[in-house]
Amino acid sequence: MPRPEGERPGDAESRTASESKGARDAEAQSTSLTRIRQPTEIVDQRGKGVVLVVDGDQERGEVTADGLEAAGFRCDIADHGDAALEALEKNRYELVLADLELEGTSGTEFLCRVREINPHAGLIVLTSHESMADATAAAVEAGRLGVSEYLVRPPDFDDLVEKAMRTVEKSRLGELARDRAKSIPRGAPPGFERIIYASESMRRVVERCSQVASKDVTVLITGESGTGKDLLAHAIHQASPRRSRRFMPVNCAALSPQIIESELFGHEKGAFTGAISSRLGYFEHSNRGTIFLDEVGDIPLETQVKLLRVLENREIVRVGANDPVPVDVRVVAATHRNLEERVAEGKFREDLYYRLKVVPIHLPPLRERRDDIPLLVYHFVAKYADAYDKHFEEVEPAAVAALATHSWKGNVRELRHVIENIIVVAPGPLITVADLPESIRIARPQLEGGTAPSLDGLVGRTIQDVEREHIRNTLASVDGNRQEAAKMLGIAERTLYRRIKEYGL
Repeated sequence: MPRPEGERPGDAESRTASESKGARDAEAQSTSLTRIRQPTEIVDQRGKGVVLVVDGDQERGEVTADGLEAAGFRCDIADHGDAALEALEKNRYELVLADLELEGTSGTEFLCRVREINPHAGLIVLTSHESMADATAAAVEAGRLGVSEYLVRPPDFDDLVEKAMRTVEKSRLGELARDRAKSIPRGAPPGFERIIYASESMRRVVERCSQVASKDVTVLITGESGTGKDLLAHAIHQASPRRSRRFMPVNCAALSPQIIESELFGHEKGAFTGAISSRLGYFEHSNRGTIFLDEVGDIPLETQVKLLRVLENREIVRVGANDPVPVDVRVVAATHRNLEERVAEGKFREDLYYRLKVVPIHLPPLRERRDDIPLLVYHFVAKYADAYDKHFEEVEPAAVAALATHSWKGNVRELRHVIENIIVVAPGPLITVADLPESIRIARPQLEGGTAPSLDGLVGRTIQDVEREHIRNTLASVDGNRQEAAKMLGIAERTLYRRIKEYGL
């Protein structure tokens, strides 16, 4: 065979040796890491989920991957720990299906490295019956790394597919919440960056507030305790031309009837026992700024008359004085009470009520804006992890789901306190369902309006009868769409098909 032009004697032998070495390297790589297909990060190519199968037995790993791909997943395979970690560095996987009995690899160390590289992927561990206890202890030792399932080898394939689908769904839920949380500052109007929201109801609230912020009108914010009325009032001030002036929050419910007029309007020296000097009230103190009258519904009737005068004439009269003092103050008021009912009861002046509600804003309770809960959870986790110098990387999707379905009678304030408590007590780096308060772990989701599902009609019926009826009703509500029904029921499509066949539906 003729030598290539320009090649010197001996080069052919060197070239042949180099090619052989390259072929051996490629062969070694192919036996340790197969089917790595690019780009696994493209969402529309993910199918039911992108899975990394880690199994020391390459043939067994191929069988598992083939089965998962037949069920609609996309799979890559690694036959040892180093190859798996290399794949995790390069690709975004939603599920890692790992055999922890890898040669030369500690199960605990491997799980730790997986979580360091991709804290968001779901984890399912395959292990022999004999090492199940060791694997469980390893995961606990590693800081509860969010292993979704432990399956004894060989697993029931239908069970494996169902658990893989559920784990990927949870992973995507957490991914969606994180993406939304990261996008909040970019979507919020100027001045409203601190308002955390994703729900349509809160979008309308923020939009309405941003429209009136620049107008010098009185705003009345209503809503349950803990919904964030004070935060919204401050955002209105920050988005107004008065932003460079003082924002004065006043909790009217905390002021006794004996001192509320002095606190709001000020007093002159000698106006009452103990008034040893003149004092400016909150209205004068916040002149040219914004005063926030929180819990305005608790102001006594006799003080309501003077507050009405301030709103109408823009002037106050100090306690013990005769001459009015002009003030230039924007008023934002808030209450958790139904002021119309208090007007009907004679406890609140009707003319003051209408003067306050020039622009009414209703802040919905947290249970009516559940889309906001995952964002709020991540926001408070980051806030309190930093405040208490704790290391938290992630919230388990199942924990996010449990928090999102809780009733939250105390609204955002209650959620904030729950997350703060978890950050202080939990070891981290992952917040799991086990870290949640017992009242949230054992609670069941309620219907809109806070009414729990009735058990009437269920007593005396078999579980099979109840399940059959529930599946039939769910299918009817989605016009027979099995994929949608399976999602609503929280089970895999394959499981739903079996139930339909079993129950003759």
